[in-house]
Amino acid sequence: MTRVRRGYTARRRRTKIRLFASTSRGAHSRLTRTITQQKMRALASSHRDRGRQKRDFRRLWITRINAVTRENKVLYSYSRLIHNLYKKQLLLNRKIPAQIAISNKNCLYMISNKIIK
Repeated sequence: MTRVRRGYTARRRRTKIRLFASTSRGAHSRLTRTITQQKMRALASSHRDRGRQKRDFRRLWITRINAVTRENKVLYSYSRLIHNLYKKQLLLNRKIPAQIAISNKNCLYMISNKIIK
């Protein structure tokens, strides 16, 4: 059986991997084995951090809403505001009230007064 020269296939595979790591420095952009390890690590980190980003934003929105509610004595706490939103079946996610709290505090105050009544 004749010997198969793997130059073309292997080179194509390596250049595909190298394109991923072209912005890295040192061995992370030059050595194939290191590039492969770095790629696996980067993909794992990005997968992990997508979940973490959602968590962090939710915490930020809750903090903003809570700060405004306590400042304006809207309902004295974030948890009461959210509880009353659910009781009145106003299905707002945390993002919308947080944006309202930043841009227009009086609007959040009006919403909370409508909920209480």
